[in-house]
Amino acid sequence: MAAVVTILCLWVLVPIWLVLVNALSTPAEVSGWPKSFVPSFATDSLAFFIGFRGVADALLNSVMVAAITMVLSIAVGAPAGYALARFDFAGKSAFRILVLMTRAFPLPLLALPLAVAYIQIGLDDTILGLAFVHTMLAMPFAVLITASLFMGVPVELEEAAWTLGCTRLQAFVKVVLPLVSPGIAASAVFAFVVSWNEVFAAAVLTIENRTLTAFLLQSLDVSPLHLKFAGAAVLVLPALLFLFAVRKYLFAMWGIANR
Repeated sequence: MAAVVTILCLWVLVPIWLVLVNALSTPAEVSGWPKSFVPSFATDSLAFFIGFRGVADALLNSVMVAAITMVLSIAVGAPAGYALARFDFAGKSAFRILVLMTRAFPLPLLALPLAVAYIQIGLDDTILGLAFVHTMLAMPFAVLITASLFMGVPVELEEAAWTLGCTRLQAFVKVVLPLVSPGIAASAVFAFVVSWNEVFAAAVLTIENRTLTAFLLQSLDVSPLHLKFAGAAVLVLPALLFLFAVRKYLFAMWGIANR
């Protein structure tokens, strides 16, 4: 078991470490041989990339789109998950499958009609329009994850709150929500990562307001290798910092899942 965990950790951490090493090395070290696993902490490539026109705006756009996606996914997905966990209605199982099957539709098939619709309603090349698409991508998982969390909370706890004079909403806020908040935070993290890494919709639906992934796809195709590593580091680091900031909620989620 320990060997499996070690292999999985190396599988995730080694590529990230290599990206950081090459981003913090000189151009000659990046293209030279033998390779070093220790960075020389040369910041010229990173400084050049960050100072390149459009990078700061693209980074800000990515943060804004991911934040909006995170809020919308939880604001809509959590109530839907609560309804799936607490209410019985005709076609409930089919609805749950349909929610998951929405991820089976290839985004390229929806790109053209979506772009036309966005142009007609004025959402083309906007942060909000792209956030709506990313919310659609993250929503199925938000619904199913929160539904499983709410099912893990005994309904008797809510009923006890009702007998003490709480309304359904008050019981939800005071009793259920504190118990599932780590899991909801983990679902929000997932939505953030989905939005942060998405590139196709960002490249198709935006021109002036590109996110960082779309900007990198457009600008780094013919760039030198050391700038590609610098761009990869700038793309990876904010997501890692965000995950580190909310790590306690991710760890607490396992406590809920195991109860």
